[in-house]
Amino acid sequence: GMIDVSQRFLTYELGKNDGQQLQKVFSTSLIIHLIIIFFLLILAETVGLWFLNHKMNIPTSRIIAANWVFQFSILTFIIKIFSVPYNASIVAHEHMKVYAYVSILEVILQLAIVFLLKGSASDKLILYAILMSFVTLLISIMYTLYCKKYFKECKFRNDIDKQLLHKMLSFAGWSFLGNIGYSLKMQGINILINLFFGPAVNAARGVAYQVNAGIYNFVSNFQIAMKPQITKRYAMGDTNSMMVLVHNSSRYSFFLLLYLTLPVLIKTPYILHLWLGIVPEYTVMFLRLVLIVTLINSITGPVATAIQAKGKIKLFQTIILGITLLDIPISYIVLKSGYPPYTVMYISILTELIALIARIWILNALIPMHISNFIIEVIGRSLLVFILAAIIPTGLSQYIPDTFTGFILICIITVSSTTIVLLTVGLKTAERSLIYKKAIRTIQTTKS
Repeated sequence: GMIDVSQRFLTYELGKNDGQQLQKVFSTSLIIHLIIIFFLLILAETVGLWFLNHKMNIPTSRIIAANWVFQFSILTFIIKIFSVPYNASIVAHEHMKVYAYVSILEVILQLAIVFLLKGSASDKLILYAILMSFVTLLISIMYTLYCKKYFKECKFRNDIDKQLLHKMLSFAGWSFLGNIGYSLKMQGINILINLFFGPAVNAARGVAYQVNAGIYNFVSNFQIAMKPQITKRYAMGDTNSMMVLVHNSSRYSFFLLLYLTLPVLIKTPYILHLWLGIVPEYTVMFLRLVLIVTLINSITGPVATAIQAKGKIKLFQTIILGITLLDIPISYIVLKSGYPPYTVMYISILTELIALIARIWILNALIPMHISNFIIEVIGRSLLVFILAAIIPTGLSQYIPDTFTGFILICIITVSSTTIVLLTVGLKTAERSLIYKKAIRTIQTTKS
């Protein structure tokens, strides 16, 4: 979320081709993130530390390990905040290859951590936190060195434009408020579940979100590539082209995510059993509902980017913050009334739908658009594709055994079903024609 702040201003200046202002934006961004680090460090080491040791429901035998993890989590967080302006520069310049290469390295290193944990005799939780911090530091150093080598503006200079600082601080403050709201929602629900049901159910929800994070990274990387183009087109004054890109990237994000989520939604119990062996109670329902929330969120990303391109986000962040935080009191009432823990996800689905409508309304107020067209062509078409694509694989799954071969078969069926529905219903005529032409050209090239 904080990358969006730096990226918006860097991309905007790139769109205007103003090298001097671009350098000022980078230096100002670095100062802002150092300020954020300072205040968050104080908050974490006072209120955060007190809450962890006096309010959280943690077994006494594991409180020391929890404190170690907390401290290394803070360190990891600080490293990530410091590297934000550098990451934003890579995205703004659309050097996505380096993102891909470093992301692959990061995954390999995280996999190596798993093997180190299996062979270690020390406290695995503490070791995991230490090693994850090390990986974060290494990745941050790589991004920083790359930026310093290839981007002229990525060198700090004490030449701060006070007007720009005020503008960026305002943008960062409102953006930070929105991100804090999301964090409060996520951790607030975690705390409520912990208070009502204990850490075992927290683990079930954590597993669901871990699977979801792996799946969502796929579409998240796609949207990262789209963001600079949306902002640059606005900076150049080409709002019509920008809105076409917003519409298309919202649909494409949903369609890409559907390819990954549909097999998981259909075969959730088997996948979790294959991964975990013993599946914690409620995990299946948590994962399925989290994936539904993520499908909704995949549509909202490009809309939010278009709003940020305008630069006026006060109203946007205030309204979304209010809607987001509704989850906590409503969830408390529901859990207090005796409903099962996964009920909180139904509330999240409802608030995410309300937030999506609010984002569309706000974008229309800033940059006039055809709301009915967006609802029909993006939301309506996406929902129709989801329903039609799920019918055949869901029906056939009843007759396919829960084996690895059966799972592969379901994946093939869902991919085939989704592709057919996309080509017939999901894509527009011009898009279908473009795909057919490229397919024919590829076949002809292969034959020759």
